[in-house]
Amino acid sequence: MNFSPFPVLKTNRLLLRQLKDSDCETIFYLRSNETVNEFVKRAKAESIEDALLFITKIKKAVSKNESIYWCITFKSNPYLIGTICLWNFSEDKKTAEVGYDLHPDFQQKGIMNEAIQSVLNYGFNTLKLEIIEAYTQNNNKNSIKLLEKNNFLLIKNRKDKDNLDNLIFTLKK
Repeated sequence: MNFSPFPVLKTNRLLLRQLKDSDCETIFYLRSNETVNEFVKRAKAESIEDALLFITKIKKAVSKNESIYWCITFKSNPYLIGTICLWNFSEDKKTAEVGYDLHPDFQQKGIMNEAIQSVLNYGFNTLKLEIIEAYTQNNNKNSIKLLEKNNFLLIKNRKDKDNLDNLIFTLKK
């Protein structure tokens, strides 16, 4: 698995590109906004410096081929509106977890559905993953709907030991 050169993905409307330091203001927003983080259990960004530290961490993980993290933009505008990633790869590199967030102004417009389909295609066909998992909070109806629309199945008897409010979904190639 090698993410160099960085795999830019394109859909009808979207460009999924590499994270840049200049994305720090939007990363700060996405990692500090109450609406975006309502269902996510993660450390919130308190400052632009926190956002820059996060960007550095992500860029390092991508350079070490530990995860792949895309910025979601429109083809017509390079401004970051959300993110999507494949991470938490199994040792045998056959399973990964998908994670995503989206600016509230762009939710309910099919954007994340378009982005996730592109990432699933990349994961299964380029990385040759066999399983992609998704963890989402049990009250996050929009995320559950997105996963079900993309044929993810709820694993009812499996629990996320780090967050018992999470549901675990899986999609097999």
